[in-house]
Amino acid sequence: MRDAAKLAMTDIGNGLLTLTIEDTKGDSAQASKLAIQAITTGSKVVIGPTELPAAQHIATLSGSKRPPVLALADNFAGGSGVYAVRLSEADSAAAGAAGLAAKGGRKFVLLVAEGSNASVVEKRVANGLSIYGATLAVTVPYSAGDGGAKAVDQMGSLVDAPDAVIVASGDGSPSAVLAALKSKGIPGKATSVVGTNRWLEHSMDPLFEGAYIATLDPSETGPIADRFKTTYNYPADVNAAYAYDMVALTAGIASAVGPDGFSKQVLENPSGFRGSTGLFRFRADGSSQRSMPFYRIQKGALKLVAKSTSGF
Repeated sequence: MRDAAKLAMTDIGNGLLTLTIEDTKGDSAQASKLAIQAITTGSKVVIGPTELPAAQHIATLSGSKRPPVLALADNFAGGSGVYAVRLSEADSAAAGAAGLAAKGGRKFVLLVAEGSNASVVEKRVANGLSIYGATLAVTVPYSAGDGGAKAVDQMGSLVDAPDAVIVASGDGSPSAVLAALKSKGIPGKATSVVGTNRWLEHSMDPLFEGAYIATLDPSETGPIADRFKTTYNYPADVNAAYAYDMVALTAGIASAVGPDGFSKQVLENPSGFRGSTGLFRFRADGSSQRSMPFYRIQKGALKLVAKSTSGF
């Protein structure tokens, strides 16, 4: 990410922006210390940290003089002034559902792993579907303990013939839930399955076949890819692209409205921003929303269905 930040500074050449780069070495305590140091020494913006515990710690700090924090950690609702950059499961689920709603799907079911993130996923999916006049008929939380079988049975008694079932599996593999769905003939001609970016953290199970997923292309780093590899002699990944985008965003705001222009109104612009990772925008709760490619899993690989879909 250090190299991505340097490349962004070279590309932008913005005399208004001075960037200090610190290496946290993956240590959350060190990351918190460095971020707090930046906050208390007059920085206009803090980009990072990459460590989720450190980003969550920063979000607990109050103070009217705290600058915006563009956290490169896993996406979370950080709270006022702490903006999470990475793609979240809630955003992926909402965009995937919206992708099918745009094709005519109207009745959806959400199976979501129990936990603190379940309500966030539910709200985002419901909002995304509403844009297309579709509805989230029911949300059924499931426990990893029974593999989701009870939730699938419950779903069948609550909703008749949904157009799609969304499976938000959180940290766990979705395979057990997919096996329970398969026993009910889902996916089939009438009902599709929508997965999330979190599925791709696990080996590609044959049970994934036919499911739809909205996610960033992990090999796509947009216009920076060739220059990055030429400059640093290794390919940029999506993490480098996130860092590049945040430096570029910071420089762009500084150029457009000045170094004191990092207000909530500017950062939470509903039109969002376009970077090497696509179109994204920040919500008031600190989470981000993204447009992204829409895929279907065929023969164990992601096959592009649409270049862009979003749940907002």
